[in-house]
Amino acid sequence: MPHPPRGPMTEPLPVLSILIPASNEEALIGACLSAVLQSDWVHEGGVETVVISNGSQDRTAQTALRHQEEFARKSWCLRVLEREEGSKLGALNAGDRVARGAIRVYLDADVEISERLLGNLYEALDTPRPRYASGQLNLFAPRTWATRAYARIYAQVPFMTQGVPGAGLFAVNAAGRRRWGAFPDIISDDTFVRLSFRPEERVRVNAPYSWPLVEGWRNLVRVRRRQNAGVDEIKTRYPELLENDDKPPYPAIEKVKQAFRDPVGFAVYASVALAVRIKGSGRSGWSRGR
Repeated sequence: MPHPPRGPMTEPLPVLSILIPASNEEALIGACLSAVLQSDWVHEGGVETVVISNGSQDRTAQTALRHQEEFARKSWCLRVLEREEGSKLGALNAGDRVARGAIRVYLDADVEISERLLGNLYEALDTPRPRYASGQLNLFAPRTWATRAYARIYAQVPFMTQGVPGAGLFAVNAAGRRRWGAFPDIISDDTFVRLSFRPEERVRVNAPYSWPLVEGWRNLVRVRRRQNAGVDEIKTRYPELLENDDKPPYPAIEKVKQAFRDPVGFAVYASVALAVRIKGSGRSGWSRGR
């Protein structure tokens, strides 16, 4: 059920809505919302943030609600929805149904944005032409040795350094959002949205945001396998979207150079890539494995 903001709504309507699906994110939603509040962007239309607690068994919704007064002091709106069903795509659709901003920012609850990011996204998306945007992705410092080693290589692959991955955060304007209706029941919402735009319609802004890799080798394999399954699902169900795929190649010579520069990191990265080839389910038994 929705929890309305305390006090009167700020008019005019917000120009930007942030949608945050959150399932059992009591430990992280506070930092995510605090980072949103640190934004230095000022616009008379303001910002609306919608947290959608989906299937949570902890105090995700209650923790988010504690920030309502802080948002109100900034003349921004914070709404919290609670859903019994634990579906991220269902949560995104529920958020879209109540969001009022023309620009939509889809933000994972374990992501922390920089203070400049919202302003940069607005500038990139303030156009009548369809646009998709994301920021400069920084990785949180991993805790486990395997993830630290993996991250050193992962951060250097061409898709991360040259593309607009949108992992954990992507945004679209009103014309872009009309590219699809409700989010379909798929594994990889970020891939689906990114490939709904041609390369020239995707913008990588300069402002950063921080996103975590999962911790531990087994969890890296599980999540990488699920990511691959998500891409395969897009290929099967929406083959027309592949025309928009501009993923840069990862030449063998570059892999050899990285292996010489960082043999431990490359060994871990390669072992994860090898392990995901073992057949397994992409939909069942998955968690972030923090």
